[in-house]
This record gives sequence, C-alpha cells and structure tokens, in this order.
Amino acid sequence: MQKKLTITIDEEVYAGLYSTIGRRRISRFIEELVRPYVISESLESAYQQMAQDEEREVEALEWAEATIGDVSNETR
Repeated sequence: MQKKLTITIDEEVYAGLYSTIGRRRISRFIEELVRPYVISESLESAYQQMAQDEEREVEALEWAEATIGDVSNETR
C-alpha cells in the first residue's frame, strides 16, 4: 500500500532531481534512499524466514554434520 506525501525542498534540489532522476522517478528514488534508515529488518525475523526453508535447513544440517567429523579427527 502506498501513501501520498507532500514535502518541501529547495528549488535547486528539485531541479537537480528533475534533471538527473527524471519526472516520474523522484518518489521511487527518494524511497530507496530513505528506506534503510526507517525500516529495519530484525535479525530474528530473518532467521525465522531462513528456518522455514526446509531444503536449506536440510543442506545446512548435512554441512554441519560433515564438519563435526573433521573436528573430531584433530589432535588437541
């Protein structure tokens, strides 16, 4: 869902945006610049999404099990 936002910026800044970015691309350009500062994905949420990928989890488990065998053969 999108919301309309009215902002006020310097005339020179607008002219630069208009000439550099283009008339119908300014909103998207600003959104892409601002997004990382106002929307943060939590690490926990990212881990939950990865855990739901069953194929990835199977591969990760196989890799982990294979590396345990490597460690058990090392001298201490």
